[in-house]
Amino acid sequence: MNIDKIIQAILRKRGIVKKDSAAFLYPKHPDELLLSDIDLHKKDIQPILTRIKKAITKHESIVVYTDYDADGLTAGAIVWETIHHLGGSIMPYVPHRVDEGYGLTKLGIDAVYERYKPALLITVDHGITASKEVDYLKTKGMDVIVTDHHVKPEKLPACLILHTTKLSGAGVAYILATQLLLSFKEKKMNNRLMQLAAIGTVADMMPLLGPNRSIVKYGLEELNSSKREGIRALISQAGLEKNRLTAYDISHILAPRLNAVGRIEHAIDGLRLLCTNNPEKAKVLASKLGTTNRERQQLTIDTTLHAKDQVRKKHGKKIKEKVLFIAHESYNQGIIGLVAGKLVETYYVPAVVVSKGDLVSKASARSIKGFNIVEAIRSFSDLLIDVGGHPMAAGFTVDTKNLDVLERNLIRLAEKQITDQMLTRPVSIDYELPIESVSEKFFGKLQELQPFGFGNPEPVFLSRNVPVVDFRTIGAEGKHLKLQLLGSDASSIDAIAFNYGNEANQLKRNQLIDITYAIDMNQWNGKQTIQLKVKTLRISS
Repeated sequence: MNIDKIIQAILRKRGIVKKDSAAFLYPKHPDELLLSDIDLHKKDIQPILTRIKKAITKHESIVVYTDYDADGLTAGAIVWETIHHLGGSIMPYVPHRVDEGYGLTKLGIDAVYERYKPALLITVDHGITASKEVDYLKTKGMDVIVTDHHVKPEKLPACLILHTTKLSGAGVAYILATQLLLSFKEKKMNNRLMQLAAIGTVADMMPLLGPNRSIVKYGLEELNSSKREGIRALISQAGLEKNRLTAYDISHILAPRLNAVGRIEHAIDGLRLLCTNNPEKAKVLASKLGTTNRERQQLTIDTTLHAKDQVRKKHGKKIKEKVLFIAHESYNQGIIGLVAGKLVETYYVPAVVVSKGDLVSKASARSIKGFNIVEAIRSFSDLLIDVGGHPMAAGFTVDTKNLDVLERNLIRLAEKQITDQMLTRPVSIDYELPIESVSEKFFGKLQELQPFGFGNPEPVFLSRNVPVVDFRTIGAEGKHLKLQLLGSDASSIDAIAFNYGNEANQLKRNQLIDITYAIDMNQWNGKQTIQLKVKTLRISS
């Protein structure tokens, strides 16, 4: 087996040709990134650096106005730490999701002005759509710098702007911070800040290619030896192994804890955790985030069950439209995005979930590949109060009286733009592989493709006519299937097939099956063994 040939085939599936493979496998360190690599130019950033340096040297009051999700909190921590380190008088402001809403709002601006009366306000992870709010800020005598990565509207705010869609909100903040440190002839904070940028990048599901891959690959190295008390406490509270963090651990374990506190409490505690140097305070805050996350998990389960029941009542056994639109007054605003994601996962159609209010409603939407959900929603801006987001995820506020007409319009638009082929859930196979080729050596070579995540998924292989040595059901009510397959050198190889427990009724020992799978290293009692994570399974014909 030519392992290098297989690696090149996997890279081609990701759109990376051979001449670019070295840049992918051995990406630039973030310190080596050029502004042009992220669609920025010196002329974009120089006036921003000049204004911030003026605020620092003249001891003007500065506020960094964050978002309340993991990307926004890490971005806020990056800007706060950098300017504080350089001697600036800076305070963070995190809006309350329910009381104030997303981004710059009149309520939030008034609260900032009353509390701090800043000369300069810097947004992170939002602001690019806030023209009216920026104008209102100026009436309060504040200069404004917007740093954002969301899709630009037609009308931009009249202020200094640092914007690129190439990075996360935390990534944009990291570039601002490193450029600011460079202008002060300092670089020693870069690796510390890179840890936060890596978390924000993974949490916001940025494609792990190009500059994002650089930030996450090297950021993970720093996270695995982190001296940040908040990060260490969060890792410990989550029960993760030190020095073994992956992008998966960020997206599925750490980021949800940071997100949870903004979903059902106040996100300021997430920011405090990221920034604290006190180990005891870090432990207390990490414990609070863990408890809040468990509450968020249960609330998400309950709301998802309710939403699926609404889908069944509305559509019966078969989904009638090409977009789901579910609204209810009981839905917590903080978790509707998660519920929309669960609906897409279950039904594989775009989903809009609305927390319905008496006069005003909040909504989150999630999409499928090929349907730009934020542009679809923006096409009905005359019905909305505000909207923002990405092609795959969006949020908006709407007068409740407009919900019905908005639903009808979205359904009509989806019917025109979404083909039946787009509604087929894709199973992307990177390479067809004889099962005997799976080995520890091959697994080790695959690790050069890490970090895996959005835009660079874990490679999936297809093997045909694989002999089943043994099998059994595991988990609650036998929901999952544990398999022993005939591997290389006539030895067995373990496999786990989640949600395939029912297939046990059809299986027999020595039967041949076709499987798609990812390759993992299972650790148990100090031993490491190869394990296949089965994606699909069918009995060979």
